[in-house]
Amino acid sequence: MSKKSIVTDRSRRKFMQSAAVGATAAVIAPSFIMSPRMANAATLGNVHIEAAKKAKELATGRNITLKVLQPSGSLGNVKPVADQFTALTGVAVEYLEVPLGEITQKILLEAVAKSGAFDLALPATFGMPDLVESGILVNLDQYASKYEPEGFQDDALFSTGDYYKGSLYGYQTDGDTYVMFYNKDWLENSDENKKFADKNGYELKVPDTWEELDAMMAHFHRPDKGMYGGALFRTQYFLAWEWWVRFHAKGFFPLDDNLNPQINNAAGVEALEEMVAASKHLYPGARTNGLFENFEAFGAGDKFCNIGWGGTQKFLNSDKSSIKGRMAFGPTPGGIVDGKLLRTPYFNWGWNYVVSSVSAEPEIAYLLTLYACSPAMSTVAVRDPDGYFDPFRGAHYEDDAIIKTYSPEFLEVHKASMEGSIPDLYLKGQGEYFDELRTNLGAADAETKTAKQALDDTAKSWERITRRMGKRSQGVQWSFLKSIYPSSIRNRLK
Repeated sequence: MSKKSIVTDRSRRKFMQSAAVGATAAVIAPSFIMSPRMANAATLGNVHIEAAKKAKELATGRNITLKVLQPSGSLGNVKPVADQFTALTGVAVEYLEVPLGEITQKILLEAVAKSGAFDLALPATFGMPDLVESGILVNLDQYASKYEPEGFQDDALFSTGDYYKGSLYGYQTDGDTYVMFYNKDWLENSDENKKFADKNGYELKVPDTWEELDAMMAHFHRPDKGMYGGALFRTQYFLAWEWWVRFHAKGFFPLDDNLNPQINNAAGVEALEEMVAASKHLYPGARTNGLFENFEAFGAGDKFCNIGWGGTQKFLNSDKSSIKGRMAFGPTPGGIVDGKLLRTPYFNWGWNYVVSSVSAEPEIAYLLTLYACSPAMSTVAVRDPDGYFDPFRGAHYEDDAIIKTYSPEFLEVHKASMEGSIPDLYLKGQGEYFDELRTNLGAADAETKTAKQALDDTAKSWERITRRMGKRSQGVQWSFLKSIYPSSIRNRLK
């Protein structure tokens, strides 16, 4: 995708964010068309300074402490930025860490308790719809209209998850798009290349399609020699993410315009059958190892490929990894749709800065989020080699410290994937939809259900969830979400 087409698509997305989606959607006009604004003084280069000045004005004469609820392990990303905010404003910051898998639940509890336990939080992006519907998040349109400078989001490579039904509820602060890792020594081995080409009719290279990847994993899978085709996740929680990419690469949305599931169509079944077959060429720990064990397993250097995020690369590019400097990278494989390659990179995690609706200082809390997610300060956050935050702004890819942490070769692939990523299922009840999918995909992978049975059962559950969540309301968000898929992908999906 050219830079021009990226900018055009991003502009179109912002236009959609200002429009009501469907007759029932009441969408507040977003910040980029409202005035007056602090943006008259702020630019992308100094927005953090202007945000801090305004926060200092609002806090004058008062002792204010903002409480930030964050996933454990992200303090190195959050604290250096917040410390500078405190130095400029006098506003103190207190840190409340919770396990990364529990933060959405903690925020939802506050929607009921309304205790003012925190002012800001960093939930996973896929949890945003449920948090918005609970009423615990501040609609940020009102503050963005005053403080967000023109073009603030233009440099943000994935902002889809910041919006719900057209309104702004958070700022993305982490670039978690799925990418592929390959054992470069094996990929470039001339003897292996000849054997593979003789059998398959094409050369060993970073694969374009899932079919090619699956063939390569089968080729290299030699457990008796201590070689394994892949380290792809097969634990139930992670399993759905791979299938999501495989399915989209067949050329379909997961739901049609009437919210009828399409996941159990012929393409979905084929995608699942192919994934189950590929499981036979993974290392023994694929069904039991969690996130960090996966990093270590691929880092041993005895596997052909892996799937992961920037956090994966931080480990693999460290001295803890035996494969450091010996990797090739690529986007997630695609599929052939209507005779042409369709790639569907996938943003499946990430963290967002949000503001609590029961905060006593929502405006100052918003200014801290704007400060933290500005080009200058978000670069400081992403520099932490041990933290969770990965590049998500164009400026990050030009920073020397970030380049050293990730490597230029990885960042080139990561940036392209960020620019073209499809979203998660950002609907109310996302966790319920995906839990049903995960359970049934796991049953298919364990061969206790056929692929068709697994997806039929999932589709029936999805229909029930949609009715319970409110089909009309879900339809408004689904229409909005479809409209902001990358145009190069959206126009090719049915």
